[in-house]
Amino acid sequence: MHVITHPPAASRGACSVNDIAAALRNTTETLAHELARPSAAAPAWTALEWRLAEAAAAIHGVSSLLHGTLQWRGPARWQRFLDDQGQQTRGRHQRITDLLSNIDTLARRHGVAVTPLKGAALYALGVYSAGERPMADVDLLVRDVDLEPTGRLLRQLGYEESSATWKHRVFAPRDAQASAGFGEHAANPIKIDLHTRVFERLPVEDADITEQVFRQRPEPGLNDYPAIASLMTHLLLHAAGDMRGRSLRLMQLHDIARLGGRMNADDWKSASCVPSRWWALPPLSLTARYFPQAIPSDILAELAPGCPRNLRRVCRRQTLTDTSLSNLWIEAFPGIEWSKTRTERIRYIVNRVRPNRELLAARQNLAKSHSWMNEDSWTRMPQWRRMLRWVRSRPPRVETMHSVTAALAAAPIEAGTGSDP
Repeated sequence: MHVITHPPAASRGACSVNDIAAALRNTTETLAHELARPSAAAPAWTALEWRLAEAAAAIHGVSSLLHGTLQWRGPARWQRFLDDQGQQTRGRHQRITDLLSNIDTLARRHGVAVTPLKGAALYALGVYSAGERPMADVDLLVRDVDLEPTGRLLRQLGYEESSATWKHRVFAPRDAQASAGFGEHAANPIKIDLHTRVFERLPVEDADITEQVFRQRPEPGLNDYPAIASLMTHLLLHAAGDMRGRSLRLMQLHDIARLGGRMNADDWKSASCVPSRWWALPPLSLTARYFPQAIPSDILAELAPGCPRNLRRVCRRQTLTDTSLSNLWIEAFPGIEWSKTRTERIRYIVNRVRPNRELLAARQNLAKSHSWMNEDSWTRMPQWRRMLRWVRSRPPRVETMHSVTAALAAAPIEAGTGSDP
């Protein structure tokens, strides 16, 4: 009888990292199809796969969505996990709703216009019912002139700036405790990412849609996106950036599919069929793979000529796993196919081999925000040693292994059985 423990031991024992990678891929792809088209029968998974299904659900932010969608029941542990995640998501949703209400009140009082982004906007439109979709953090967009006033406003609510990245400034509660548990947890600190631009680096040039997200005449307080098409454009760009970085989540594809169901032909044209939005085809194509009724086929056909040929070719064969944290392995040049020219490819390779100060600072900030990252040698490794690891081996991704470890760490499980551990 083989006993599987958490991954560090498992990789040396009966369960190899390759076994984990295969199981994670299988569960990720199965859950993606189940979320789109629920079946009547539970998957015939092994005990390892049932446990890693928890990791996949947590990685992709869909535990609460699965809780309300699946038509079958798995082992008792799996059901307890989904029940708990649904409860935690509902509790966290209420806290975020209260926080946004307080921000709205203070912003109105101080004459500051703020636009809540992505998940908060989807909730405001009624795309999701309360607590159906998890929200890890709150993303806010403000004009440059309102950046400092908004910072002061957040400090009145008990927040302090904790770090800054090339995309946003991060505010955290002054009394924030370390995040608890695995997956969603209602009591985890709610961070606020404060943006003045909406853009993604693909992979070295910025695709910027800031002016499409701001309202022309914003009013003090919380503001909606100018139109449903503006929100879709943002969802597509964010998904494109995460596909490029191999950090896409199933929840993002679900957002696109859900919102797409509310859009008419004119909305679709405005959201995606613009020459500068060459990056819209890959996330739409991937969404259509799992949610085939959600994306109009004529939109995909119209976008295809504007998407670079190599990117189009690569994306045709990519799956959700390939473009997400369910892909266990670190790549030397993830997303290089998003380079539109030879010059961009060279710049991207140089940036990966010799990261600039901005990238190194971003890595440090990420490690600061997740204490468990500092426990892994890869996080502290200088770039030249990382390059050697890439050449000599296939190092696993720190973030993925953290989720896998958490899913497997509760108790040993017996290999080769689908029974509840």
